[in-house]
Amino acid sequence: MPAMQNLIRVRVWDLPTRLFHWALAVCFVGLVITGTVGGEAMTFHFRFGYTTMTLLMFRLAWGFVGGRWSRFSSFRLSPRAVFTYLKSPRTPGLDVGHSPLAALSVWALLTLLTAQIASGLVSDDEITFSGPLSHLVSNATVSLATFYHADIGQWILLALVVVHLAAIVYYTRRKHRLVLAMVHGDKQLPVAAPPSRDDTSSRLLAFFIFALCAAVTYWVAGLQPPAF
Repeated sequence: MPAMQNLIRVRVWDLPTRLFHWALAVCFVGLVITGTVGGEAMTFHFRFGYTTMTLLMFRLAWGFVGGRWSRFSSFRLSPRAVFTYLKSPRTPGLDVGHSPLAALSVWALLTLLTAQIASGLVSDDEITFSGPLSHLVSNATVSLATFYHADIGQWILLALVVVHLAAIVYYTRRKHRLVLAMVHGDKQLPVAAPPSRDDTSSRLLAFFIFALCAAVTYWVAGLQPPAF
């Protein structure tokens, strides 16, 4: 108990980052369910996909202008940082925002989700649904993208998400309140750390960036193949 009294409460996750995280989780579940059901559910699959596309564009932009610990510059991805963290996970400063392993996981998820969305945009099930950009690429590219999207990418993503959830359970059992921190934004740290900016102006900036990303997605979604 005395050690708990020495912990310092620090705002680590700004509101835009938290909203992104939970919205992406909802979209991922929606994509898995609608993709599995198929048929008329594919209409919602596309909607979840477009929303995910907007969220990914937002997160990539927010990684440069967002709160301190949401920026990619705070990710410690060097082999030395990863080795140090594996050797001593309690090393002060290595897990204020994303730990080195968590940072690698974030990059992997963002990369694979981007690949999944990109392949979906040019996929064609040859029955009812086709991506809005499928008519702009060759048939070979459409076939390859469809194969990756349906038979490879989704399974790699599911495996990575399972690992992600297993890591959360592991660290939760070790008294790391990762889920709560992503709800209210604060972490209890043993040493002082600079907080992330999370004021009205930064939230308005996030809203503007998200609206711009949504506009781009809306434009892309409108590039449907011509009807015959």
